[in-house]
Amino acid sequence: MADAPLPAPHAAVELYDTTLRDGTQRPGISLSVDDKLTIARRMDTLGVRWIEGGWPGANPKDTEFFARARDGELELSNATLVAFGMTRGARSSCEDDPLLNGLLEAGTSHVTLVGKSWGYHVDEALGVAREQNLAMVTESIAYLRSHGREVFFDAEHFFDGHRRDGAYAREVVAAAAEAGAACVVLCDTNGGTMPWEVAEVVRSQVDVLGDLGAQVGLHFHDDGGCAVANTLLGVEAGGVQVQGTANGIGERCGNANLFTLTADLQLKRGLELVPAEQLERLTDLSHHVAELVNDAPPRNQPYTGQSAFAHKAGLHASALAKAPDMYNHIDPLDVGNDMHMVVSELAGRSNVLLKAREFGLEIDPDEAAQVLAVVKEREAAGWTYEAADASFELLLRRTLGLLGEEEPFDTQHYRVTVSGLRGIVEQVEQPAEAILSVLVHGERKLGAGEGNGPVDALDHAFRSAINGSFPGLEQVHLSDYKVRILETSAGTAAVTRVLVTSSDGHRTWTTVGVDPNIVEASWRALSDAATYAILRASWE
Repeated sequence: MADAPLPAPHAAVELYDTTLRDGTQRPGISLSVDDKLTIARRMDTLGVRWIEGGWPGANPKDTEFFARARDGELELSNATLVAFGMTRGARSSCEDDPLLNGLLEAGTSHVTLVGKSWGYHVDEALGVAREQNLAMVTESIAYLRSHGREVFFDAEHFFDGHRRDGAYAREVVAAAAEAGAACVVLCDTNGGTMPWEVAEVVRSQVDVLGDLGAQVGLHFHDDGGCAVANTLLGVEAGGVQVQGTANGIGERCGNANLFTLTADLQLKRGLELVPAEQLERLTDLSHHVAELVNDAPPRNQPYTGQSAFAHKAGLHASALAKAPDMYNHIDPLDVGNDMHMVVSELAGRSNVLLKAREFGLEIDPDEAAQVLAVVKEREAAGWTYEAADASFELLLRRTLGLLGEEEPFDTQHYRVTVSGLRGIVEQVEQPAEAILSVLVHGERKLGAGEGNGPVDALDHAFRSAINGSFPGLEQVHLSDYKVRILETSAGTAAVTRVLVTSSDGHRTWTTVGVDPNIVEASWRALSDAATYAILRASWE
């Protein structure tokens, strides 16, 4: 029997991006004004309907952002810029409230106002009478409406209020709608609401607020791990405005992940939120935002993560070789991602065969078994190739004699010197020094270098030694460096694994090195990175 069709949402769902405001509340994230302008432009290319730019008047950076946007530095093709602020202060009128007037000065056509909707919050945190809070909400909305602004009202702590003091929470959101709010956003500010609570609450407000002329929006945090699920349920119950952040960044455990929601609603629910060609840029956009906020792209993020379509178990790989859609819930290309085969001690020959195919190589099952045996032997010694595709491609080619040409260089020896701090009154850190000898096409070359630590010094010594022999390396730089101690019980004799991510400004690749000596482990990863950069052009 066929499944019954899902009911259609009440109206066209709109994506509301709050990365530039709520997303930046995550500890460790600080965006420059230029960063914010860049992210806004990229989110606009995705096709979101609303971009919340920040809180003008509350801090100089956001004030500058809106000023520059107003002066023409932010031209949006799909989205409308929204300024965020709060209702007037308890002791000021709307006309005299600096934050309300800061919203007007931002020059946006739409404003989102946050106000209290939980009676307990009004009593204890705000410290005013509940009637006064209602007046602050209604007067602030009416004031902005009188100046030609469309207003969205964020009902802070609505789900907590509805759970514990429902009558007052409902009174607040109804008052906001009556005052002229175009959309009343139900906020799960603490992030603790569970899915079984959402649908009934949202549905009841859709009916009530709809009669008052307001749509319903959804704003969930992820403290209970349910932000995306709660939002999806809210949409099914009639919520229209879907608020979230890029990669789910935000305060504490983050916000609903706008990228996951976009793909879920478009690819699974069939809602046309963004053009298909824009959805194909989702993975690139996710990684771009992660870089701008100085964060590693989340590997296990749905749809856009590096592991989203990665397959490690040999059983999966065998089936995927016959039918790629057997273990992929969508075509990865729909979101700009790709299927990724992981080769490890859990892998079978099918993993190796498919991985070789990713590299443009056709090998037979016996060759795959040969490579797999080497992988398992090396992984028993601490190596890993799950996150080091470049090292694995080198291993595969070396094992099967498919390097294409001889190794571009061969390390003969190196010596690294690290000095302690110099000076008694004023301590000065001394740079590390390295001397390295390599053979390049049979010719011995010697180089020396200084650096911020032994690994940096080795890199400088290597570049000094090759001295222009491989011009393409001039654009290559180390972009990430990770160290893991594999046998902590062995103390200073423990085996060390180093992962190095390199980039030439266009592509990135990761290599691995393992050794009890952290410098040797690092050099193995660095030399693989350089070898891969030199030879890659001849393989493509």
